[in-house]
Amino acid sequence: MHWADVIADKLAANGSKHRIAAGITPSGEFHIGHLREILTGDIIARACRAKGLDAELVFIVDSSDPLRRVYKFLDEEYEKYIGHRLSLIPPPDQDGKPDYKAFQAGRTYATHFLEPFLEAINQIGVKLTIIDNFTSYKNGDFYPYAKMVCQEPEKIRDIIETISGRELSKDWFPWSPVDSKGSLDGVVVTGYEDPFVFWKDSHGVEGKSDISKGEGKLPWRIDWPARWGFNNISCEPFGKDHGTKGGSYSTGKVLAEFFGHEAPQPLTYEWIMLKGQGAMSSSSGNTIGPIEALDLVPPEILRFLIADTKPAKAIDFNAGMELVKLADSYERQAARDFGQELSVEGLSRRQLVSIEDAQQALKYSVVNEGESYQNAYVTFRHLSMLAQIKSSDEDIWSSLASSGSKVEISETLKDRLRRIRNWIQSHHFPDEMRIEILSSVPELVKSFDEQEKQVLENLIHLLKSADWQKDSINAAIPSSAKNLELSPKIAYRVAYICLMGVERGPRLAPILEQMDKEDIITQLSNCLSS
Repeated sequence: MHWADVIADKLAANGSKHRIAAGITPSGEFHIGHLREILTGDIIARACRAKGLDAELVFIVDSSDPLRRVYKFLDEEYEKYIGHRLSLIPPPDQDGKPDYKAFQAGRTYATHFLEPFLEAINQIGVKLTIIDNFTSYKNGDFYPYAKMVCQEPEKIRDIIETISGRELSKDWFPWSPVDSKGSLDGVVVTGYEDPFVFWKDSHGVEGKSDISKGEGKLPWRIDWPARWGFNNISCEPFGKDHGTKGGSYSTGKVLAEFFGHEAPQPLTYEWIMLKGQGAMSSSSGNTIGPIEALDLVPPEILRFLIADTKPAKAIDFNAGMELVKLADSYERQAARDFGQELSVEGLSRRQLVSIEDAQQALKYSVVNEGESYQNAYVTFRHLSMLAQIKSSDEDIWSSLASSGSKVEISETLKDRLRRIRNWIQSHHFPDEMRIEILSSVPELVKSFDEQEKQVLENLIHLLKSADWQKDSINAAIPSSAKNLELSPKIAYRVAYICLMGVERGPRLAPILEQMDKEDIITQLSNCLSS
């Protein structure tokens, strides 16, 4: 079965109603690596609903987390906000400085980075319920759990140290109070008497924190299992850093038992890496943002990236040739007749699983849950080529119609073309896909030897007599060399240099088919006579 169906079956064995959680800290710009968690959760929720379960995806926003440091996209003025909760500090303006005017109007650091991400996940069809952790603290949702750990700090210390294998500091306490300046950093707890945690901060000020009102927060390893309880979480996917032996899920399971509830069904996923650049990181700038990605990538293909990859497998991605390969894979699957494949007698279990996995991956790739995936009948590669050599969309639709394609000019296809045009104009577009047919003679033509000139002359002759269809053009190019008992490589080199000014490039025949025959013959003839 598909990996999401496996999880859905496990959840079905434990009841009919489930909450699947995803979470994020809005400390900086999100990247498509963050989409893996939320899409994994969304796909599990869809798999549950397909089995008749009542399944809801919740998105927990860790807006109560503090600003850890002045990230490189922030002005040094943010130094004074280190340790302050993200819901209580101003958002950055376009220069990275605190935007106090926006803050007064109700916009916070957390909402500044969260809103574009929510826009992106809406585009890819994720339906969810947002839970703001800062609000949960303020409303007292964490209070019963905070009370339990504050009453037995040594027991909690022992659990964390034993499982994690690391020693906590001598002044560690299972509640981080807010100091006199609003920071969670550098505060020493001096006592506890429900509901107050007493403290002394780095400024020498003494005070008390009311845990029932969220005047502080629990450390992450305690916060996580506490929220599982009051949010009724039954499944949560998370990154491999949390799933390691001794990691936060290991301690969370034991602490959940201490709190009186069970840990959710886990699913550990690997990172999305930028091809050749390693793991994405908001703080380092090694990212492709979700909105940026969706300006270039059709949402169903981005969903397919997650649905078609087992969570335990790392994903190498970029918006260049990796995107083209991803689209190729999606289109190959969408063109399959799964009904016919499954009707073949004598299929092995392995073959059956492979077919069903592919079918389910496509099902979970559709943007609108419950709709059927569709074969576009025009490939991403072909549409990318047409978008470069046809100036108007109408010319592209006319070209597709004249080719006898089954393609339907739907809103989905129009949207895909819009994204492809954005992609072509971006720095992500791969050079090997770029098309520019010359109208002048390139310098490299002067380097042609006698054999190459003969091939060029023969190519002109063969193309003149060709019916200007892709297959005949494709046959003429190598034949122009073979007829002279020369290598076809010479013919391709000659054609690319004359028409594009380079020695290699995208497949020529589909491109030339879309061009005016006389213009191509004229360009080649000018190169021969130069």
